[in-house]
Amino acid sequence: MNIKFNFLKDRQKIVFLTVFILVVISTSLAAQRSNPKIYLSGKKQHQMLSLTDPIVEYAVHNRGNMQLAVANNGTFGTLGRTITNPSTGEPFLSCIYPKNSNIVNLWVGALWMGAIVGRDTLVSCANEDFYRTTEFWPDIKPFGDFKYKSIDPNSGHYADDAYSEEDILCEYTDTVTNPHLVEMDPTDHRPHKPLGLKVYQRSMAWSYSYADDFILFDYKIENIGINKLKNLYMGIYIDGDVWHISRNGPEGWNDDIVGFYPAHDFTVRGCTYTDSIKVAYTADNDGDPENGQWNEKSARSAVGVRVVRTPSDSLRYSFNWWITNYNNPAYDFGPRRKGTPGDPYRDFGPRMGTPEGDNNKYYVMRHKEFDYDLLFTAVDHSFEGWLPPPEEAVDYATGYDTRYLLSFGPFEINPGEKLPIDFAWVGGENFHVNPTDFDSFDPHNPQPYYNKLNFTPFATNSRWASWVYDNPGVDTDEDGYRGEFVICVYDSTTTPFDTTINGHDTTIIKVDTISSDTIWVKGDGVPDFKGASPPPAPKFWVYTDVGSLTIRFNGALTENSRDQFSGLKDFEGYRIYLARDNRSTSYSVVASYDKKDYNKYVWDKNKLPQPGFSLFDPPFTIEQLQCLYGDSCGDKTFNPLSYTPSSPYTHPLYSDSIFYFIPQDYNASDFGITTQIMKKFPDQPYPSNLNPDSARPDEVTEDGYLKYYEYEFTINNLLPTVSYWVNVTTFDFGSPQSGLTSLETPVNNGAQEVYPLSSTDLVKSKHLKAYVYPNPYRIDARYDYNGYENRDGYLAKDRARRIHFANLPDVCKISIYSLDGDLIKTIEHNYPHGGPEAMHETWDLITRNTQAIVSGLYYYVIESKDNTQIGKLVIIE
Repeated sequence: MNIKFNFLKDRQKIVFLTVFILVVISTSLAAQRSNPKIYLSGKKQHQMLSLTDPIVEYAVHNRGNMQLAVANNGTFGTLGRTITNPSTGEPFLSCIYPKNSNIVNLWVGALWMGAIVGRDTLVSCANEDFYRTTEFWPDIKPFGDFKYKSIDPNSGHYADDAYSEEDILCEYTDTVTNPHLVEMDPTDHRPHKPLGLKVYQRSMAWSYSYADDFILFDYKIENIGINKLKNLYMGIYIDGDVWHISRNGPEGWNDDIVGFYPAHDFTVRGCTYTDSIKVAYTADNDGDPENGQWNEKSARSAVGVRVVRTPSDSLRYSFNWWITNYNNPAYDFGPRRKGTPGDPYRDFGPRMGTPEGDNNKYYVMRHKEFDYDLLFTAVDHSFEGWLPPPEEAVDYATGYDTRYLLSFGPFEINPGEKLPIDFAWVGGENFHVNPTDFDSFDPHNPQPYYNKLNFTPFATNSRWASWVYDNPGVDTDEDGYRGEFVICVYDSTTTPFDTTINGHDTTIIKVDTISSDTIWVKGDGVPDFKGASPPPAPKFWVYTDVGSLTIRFNGALTENSRDQFSGLKDFEGYRIYLARDNRSTSYSVVASYDKKDYNKYVWDKNKLPQPGFSLFDPPFTIEQLQCLYGDSCGDKTFNPLSYTPSSPYTHPLYSDSIFYFIPQDYNASDFGITTQIMKKFPDQPYPSNLNPDSARPDEVTEDGYLKYYEYEFTINNLLPTVSYWVNVTTFDFGSPQSGLTSLETPVNNGAQEVYPLSSTDLVKSKHLKAYVYPNPYRIDARYDYNGYENRDGYLAKDRARRIHFANLPDVCKISIYSLDGDLIKTIEHNYPHGGPEAMHETWDLITRNTQAIVSGLYYYVIESKDNTQIGKLVIIE
């Protein structure tokens, strides 16, 4: 009886557990069906079905502070999927801003194009709210592949017709109708009808300090069909989720805000003016503070879209946002205006905000409307002609998973014509200022919180994007028109005097304008795609030894390049940086060199808004100053620093010529004395020719570089067991004419990760044996807490562990076995050309079956062409 009772009891447990598991599974599947983001975040990208099947591929912009994945199908961002960055081989997710911060700022951006073709209303979308429609496709491989170009002479993609430091080009069309690739429209119940468009896309990135927070997109949209496209509208669709990579999931997606920022007040040379920037934005609702403080995971930035060129200035713009409710269409929402006799309300069907089907998408693009910002959803806008707030308005206003569409038109394109359009994907840091600001957010009165948001960096970068596209005050096509400007009036004086008018005593105020200034705010409408730049960074090499790194670099190209605007050789110096990770904030200067030169500040009685000292000229060398202001060109007694603002130099012949001098940078130019950077060949004279191929053999190194420009620096007392990031940057002396201060190449562009271990040359010459560290590896040793592992902090602990192999041959195979002889992992170590990483390899303690290793004793075998080495390693829980 007891046995039977226990059996029944156990069977009831089994039935209950089975039902529970089925409920959990069905709930999970339902969640995936209702929210496609949960499904997509683990999905692989499209695979080829056949050799004639186009394939969507990704390229990644890494040059500036904005890192962005672009696809060859009219989208940018990766829809939550992790891709492999083709230029680095590292995993990458959508859009990282600021650079290397692991803060994602985008789910997907997509091109929408809609027009009237005959009696049809057609819209082609690169992607949309349900992530199932892809109506732009590249050509088959290799014709649909990306192309790369760069203005950087050090780049492998250097090209004379490049626009930026990182041009990425692709082409795609909306003419693919294969039902395996282009799904039937579930709303219109018909297959995709192409507009007949081909898009030539060029995206561009720069690393300069004023231009590294945006990426410019240049489109040429060609009508390759036989029909004239009437009332064509273009839309840029953005699903801009913001989250740190450690918060990937609804926790990171469901608390964002969107809006439209039309104009901003800028102050230039004491003059304040309002500039129309018309930029749409996405940001996290509160910046994600932790415990009332900002940290490295805080998403404090804003990102968005600004249109910088259209074929006509008289276009209609629209900004619309909506919340797609995947569970219940009745709760779908987006701001909508009440209908009027001249503009009746359009019913979208079961959804109020999300436009489904070509007709509704086209309506949103062509219907001139600017939605209020998401923060203001709970405010009643009925008196302004909007529908009342929804029941969930308070929840929406505090941040939600929201999309927006910035659209403009209309255009007309005849067959064979191309339509030029440019927009910028812009970011701005420090959008959120104080970590506790959102604590007092009131959905019914959001204005106080909105006023605390810092739009200035975002607006400034938006303005710079427009200026790089079309340089203000520059007559590019030489037709006499230089663009738009504002005139600022300074220091007006008033003089009251009494008089009599018609028998009445009256006081008249006389206004005397002392000075005015012209500030160019827009260009001539002809694209420039140019900006002031520092000299290209030097090519450098790192040579390793135990506890030390020697950096060698060659500055021939750097020191002789000319600024594209001034035409001057504006090289000023070098800086060598060291860091433990590749975030820009982690780098420290360990050595620097700069030319010995001085800036001359001249008394300027016309300076605005009031007289003072101004900088007009590039820096002067000490030899130039001695010739100009000393008793003779060899006058060593002349000291520029003897003259200060309070005791300036007065020219003996011109009493109104008054000036003083200050060093440009630190004048650390004496090798081995004021700078620890050394000339590798200190006695090498200036070369007979700057082209190494034409120089004399004794002027050139074995690897083909001019000896005169060879430098080196050694960093000692480093931990040999950890990696360091090393970089050599260059900087110029700025541009006094344009008001730009000194520009420096980015500290984390081209940086190298190295270990201060014995180089492979030493390993070979001294027959050093390979070894493993830490050995034993203690899982409980908190290596990550002490900064030896997972410095970025976003990997799971069992995926961040590392065992290191040192003193390796250039090329070898590492095999790891259990005591029973089972193969655990094979690592191919392949550095046939040597380099600073050729002696080192890591293992993440993950088996070949993608499982975490367990504690125990293991053997490793290192096989190379010269020998085989065997050793033991221990892993302890």
